Amino acid sequence: MLRWVGLLTLWAFAFLAFVSPAAAAPWDAAQLAAIDKATTGAIDRGECPGAVIVVLHDDQVVYRKAFGHRTLQPHKTTMTTDTIFDLASLTKPIATGTAIMLLIQQGKIRLDDRVSDYWPQFAAHDKDRVTIAQLLLHTSGLIPDNALTDYADGRAKALERIANLKLQGPPGTQFRYSDVGFIVLGELVERISGQPLDQFAHKHVFEPLKMTDTGFNPPPQRRERLAPTGLRDGKTILGEVHDPRAYRMGGVAGHAGLFSTADDLARYCRMLLRGGELDGVRILEEKTVQLFTKPHPVPIVSKGQESTGLRALGWDVDTSYSGPRGDRFKKGEGYGHTGFTGTSIWIDPGTKTAVIILTHRVHPDDKGNVARLRREVGTIVAQAVGR
Repeated sequence: MLRWVGLLTLWAFAFLAFVSPAAAAPWDAAQLAAIDKATTGAIDRGECPGAVIVVLHDDQVVYRKAFGHRTLQPHKTTMTTDTIFDLASLTKPIATGTAIMLLIQQGKIRLDDRVSDYWPQFAAHDKDRVTIAQLLLHTSGLIPDNALTDYADGRAKALERIANLKLQGPPGTQFRYSDVGFIVLGELVERISGQPLDQFAHKHVFEPLKMTDTGFNPPPQRRERLAPTGLRDGKTILGEVHDPRAYRMGGVAGHAGLFSTADDLARYCRMLLRGGELDGVRILEEKTVQLFTKPHPVPIVSKGQESTGLRALGWDVDTSYSGPRGDRFKKGEGYGHTGFTGTSIWIDPGTKTAVIILTHRVHPDDKGNVARLRREVGTIVAQAVGR
């Protein structure tokens, strides 16, 4: 008799756990409709000509929509969800950061290794102490951007001039967001793997993930789906990287140059949220994903005031660049990145959520500002998942 009472008690608890609303993850998909208003508002204010937004939750695409126009000049065309965007600085974590993590996973490098171990010329002017980790965290002491004239004579000469740069401060003492640091990382990928960054990322990340529209220097057959950006020599940029330094390096650089669609980026985000695997294909080991996305404190100096921010190895966590997090996702628990052209990603592992916003706010005249849109959409999604 006691045995049956015990079994009935267990069944009762199991039933209550199954039907109890508290046991289900909080989720209000209806709230995502507010994204429409926020995005059309940004377009109406002239902050961007169009956008594609995708939201992931619990390994599912729960929102996917295109807004506005892909082109305004020389004629208007409608934005579509398969539009290919210049990702700008999303290149840093998605191509370069992931490549570095793979090299660590393969045992070819370590975070504490010095750059000069693989690039001896880089040691000039006391840069021999700069480590791979410091480059990833933007604490190397390197200048944010060196002179554009340093790139006037092609890739090889540009890298030679970068190797000869002086530091702005001792390594590890201050967070300075640095494109130069990720150009260095892109060069390290080639020196260590024997493959240029674009080829390495394609072979080890994009191709196995079936990110078929992702890569550097998009081919001509994809031209009709490309979102144009700003102006170069008075002409609209289409199919070439917007960033002037990456352009002068042949379109492939560690800080910029990657093109992709929202759908492809959704696959990448799903891979990270699933611990490095997607559709039976493992890109990163779980411990590598944890290493890649773990927050690290970084010292910040702004207007003479000192504070501490958080960065992951190639990702933002909690600094002035954290706008895509919105106002409700918990600080220090998620990670993401922005791109100058108007792109952003925010991933919140605690709720298994990712927010992908792709715009080309620099079209047609290098103006536009999507900071408000990023914040509003991030807040809307966080509310929908109960944050």
